[in-house]
Amino acid sequence: MLTYRGTVYPWHCDHVGHMNVMWYVGKFDEATWQLFNAIALTPTHFRTAQRGMAAVDQHIAYLKELRAGATISICSSIKAIKQKSIEFLHEMHLDETKEVVARTTIVGVYLDTVTRKSCPLPNEVVSAARALIETA
Repeated sequence: MLTYRGTVYPWHCDHVGHMNVMWYVGKFDEATWQLFNAIALTPTHFRTAQRGMAAVDQHIAYLKELRAGATISICSSIKAIKQKSIEFLHEMHLDETKEVVARTTIVGVYLDTVTRKSCPLPNEVVSAARALIETA
């Protein structure tokens, strides 16, 4: 599923001329919220249910450098859904060549924002996530 499209701007680049790691993480984060929205974890849901998500594990592979002017996209998928957590994958592509330039896997835990403890994901979220896994 396409979850992000954007451009590498000069201010995303560090002193050696390629996109700094902080921007990869930021773009992956934006893709995460699009993915969550697709499985009913919307901003309205989080506010009204007093729920949130916390990343508890993340692994990033930087496969190719990106420079200013590059147009990129991120495609995302759900790898696993458990009672209280979601494991998902983001792949960042250089649109010009279609190459995967970075990849991250993340485990997010659903939590009660009042008690600050994990809690079970709603049934509709689990169903939507399973449907995405099955169509992948």
